[in-house]
Amino acid sequence: MPGFAAKRLFTCLSGLKTIVMNDRKSMRAFLAIELPPDIKELIEEMKERLVPALKGIRWARPEGMHLTLKFLGDVFQDDIVRISEVVERNARDIAPIGLNVGLPGGFPGLKKPRVLWLGIGGDVRRLAVLQSDIENDLEKSGFPAEKKAFKPHLTLGRSMSRGGIISGAEEASNIAGEAGMHRFDARELILFKSALKPGGAVYTKLATFLFGGH
Repeated sequence: MPGFAAKRLFTCLSGLKTIVMNDRKSMRAFLAIELPPDIKELIEEMKERLVPALKGIRWARPEGMHLTLKFLGDVFQDDIVRISEVVERNARDIAPIGLNVGLPGGFPGLKKPRVLWLGIGGDVRRLAVLQSDIENDLEKSGFPAEKKAFKPHLTLGRSMSRGGIISGAEEASNIAGEAGMHRFDARELILFKSALKPGGAVYTKLATFLFGGH
């Protein structure tokens, strides 16, 4: 297993872009699959159809539309090194995963949802295996495991008020239209930093892990 110098700015392993971090402050980080531009356009068109029917929702911005595999919370530079070793090791033997956008759903349900999301279809079994392997390896490296079962989805929006609900969501599946035909291949994982700003979260790519190691 390739090692990293303990206190230097690290150079990514095979298939991983070099990243530079100059401070010792903590950062909020998560691991995700970035959507292709055409899929983001599809989702924005879907949202336009949903807007008139839904009330009390704060819509997710296009730049925040990621398929999250692992939310890591607040981490430090040394943590990023360990996380990268785990993710690179799991990604290097994976072939691209064929996925597609599914129909709307909600947490805890579509009758009185606090969160509105789009499901993910396609080869979700392989995606779940990859997520589970990364989750388990990260736990062995000292990162707490997620208590909830992995449910791949794309968050469309959240209730505008704490404890509130999104109204009109029960008709979301009928309004959304046929989304399942739109497929895409996941070919890499990206480690993102999320910084909360007055205008919303700003996402920065820390590292990219290509499937197959190239």
